[in-house]
Amino acid sequence: METLGEMLVRRGGWTTLSELLQVTSRKAIAAALERGELQRIAQGVYAVPGLRTDKTAALAYDGVLSHTTAAAALGLPLLVQPEKPHVTVPPKRRPRPGPPAVLHWAPTLVDERRHRITSLLRTVVDCCRILPFAEALAVADAALATGHLSQDELLAATAAMRGPGCPNARRTTAVATGLSGSFLESMLRALLIEKGIDGFEPQVLVSNGRFRARVDLGHREARLALEADGWEFHGSRRDFAADCHRYDELVAAGWLVLRLTYEQVIGAPEWVVATIRAALAQRLAG
Repeated sequence: METLGEMLVRRGGWTTLSELLQVTSRKAIAAALERGELQRIAQGVYAVPGLRTDKTAALAYDGVLSHTTAAAALGLPLLVQPEKPHVTVPPKRRPRPGPPAVLHWAPTLVDERRHRITSLLRTVVDCCRILPFAEALAVADAALATGHLSQDELLAATAAMRGPGCPNARRTTAVATGLSGSFLESMLRALLIEKGIDGFEPQVLVSNGRFRARVDLGHREARLALEADGWEFHGSRRDFAADCHRYDELVAAGWLVLRLTYEQVIGAPEWVVATIRAALAQRLAG
């Protein structure tokens, strides 16, 4: 017979009272609660102590993790982590006492209820509904880059949307791409789109003889490359030398390279836009 501990491990750290009673007694459950080996999350729902806050909230409300909380759990990039877990509950569910959470009322799929988290497609669509354009684009780009989602699926899902956030979601999915190399690159590309700066493509291949390199965002006509430099640093002299060689080759191939940092893209977007506009005008004038 399966033990209490084995059941909890099999169920991902939680279970229901009815399932507990299949392997143990009410007296044993009460004793486990008193010893701190078990905790009651909600009526008829029990879990091991120390369960993640977001999962505890989903169990307490008998819902599923969704929106930015689901995005974080699925490894999608966010500019700001949600202060409270987002939980989607059935449409007609009445509010019930529980831990701090942002509740949403909407239908969910069987698999979503089983795993207590919205699907990748649903998560992206929900994020595109509530996040600012740039942050939504970063989530959508990252999801497409996994290869587990297509733009056609995103476009169909947002076309079928109703309610608040539809325009932003449709605008986001229309320009989302799986080519984006990073969160910062997506944020930079969103900034260009919002400011009406056209002509830049993600991951443009630059060739010069035997030299080949991809730039984050490239304007082919102007030969202007934008590189989104995040927090990464050169781990060795060899890495530093390789980076210098790459940029020297790009310049030799006739490209101007602008390296834009996280602090600049996120904290000084107007300066970034002005700098790109000035460089672009100069290159096209020549």
